[in-house]
Amino acid sequence: MNANIGGIDIHYEISGSGPWLTLSHALAANLGMWDAQMALLDKHFTVLRYDIRGHGQTQATEGPYSLELLADDIHGLLQHLGVARTHWIGLSLGGMIGQVLAIRHPEIMDHVVIADSTGKAAPNASTIWSERATLARTQGMGALVPATLSRWFTDSYREKNPEVMAHIGHGIEGTSVAGFAGCCAAISIVNTLDGLQHLRSPGLVLVGDQDMATPPAMSEQIHQAWPQSRYGVLTGAAHVSNIEQAAAFNDALAKFLLPADAGLNRPAPQLG
Repeated sequence: MNANIGGIDIHYEISGSGPWLTLSHALAANLGMWDAQMALLDKHFTVLRYDIRGHGQTQATEGPYSLELLADDIHGLLQHLGVARTHWIGLSLGGMIGQVLAIRHPEIMDHVVIADSTGKAAPNASTIWSERATLARTQGMGALVPATLSRWFTDSYREKNPEVMAHIGHGIEGTSVAGFAGCCAAISIVNTLDGLQHLRSPGLVLVGDQDMATPPAMSEQIHQAWPQSRYGVLTGAAHVSNIEQAAAFNDALAKFLLPADAGLNRPAPQLG
């Protein structure tokens, strides 16, 4: 499905039944990134998946973008759909958008999961993201695939799952250059830690123990700034932990989002 929000066509899918839950994906990904979570989530929630501006089937515009712009996109879609309140799960860029949305519109956010993300740009972030955007513009998105997969997944996972890597690599390559570059600009100046201190929504901050793109220390910063948050580390996962360690990721979601009598008895990771 598509909706025109703020002058662009946003692609989204709705499935399941229950309270609303919104899923927001990583840079150079699309709503299909959440496939491994859908069997669990559809049983308990009305799940809204959407493609971020310039990704998947959502329209790209020339950048630079800001996280506020990207948060306005999904806020507009939620209003269009009549969603007054939603749970949120966001990974990497999707986690940054979730933080900004929670700060700007706390009334709409229920439980919030921020995975493999950051609340403060590293000192060299502007240089790193500018170089990646320039590479995309000059050589195309395909030039980014090997390094991106290396950051997203551990060596052992990549070696054991060549078909998965080919599929995800194809998705990276198919991402709009304008959308990628626009989001690079937004990521390079993320700065949410002060705003998180005022949130009252329950939060869960998850990170892979081998995430070198947004290392655990960055997630710890989010957790320390967010008064109502819990913190969990997923063993054996790099940046895209919801795919590499899908079972452990789903266990953590179930423990955080579902009541004790939901019938899910699998052990969840120990959370701080």
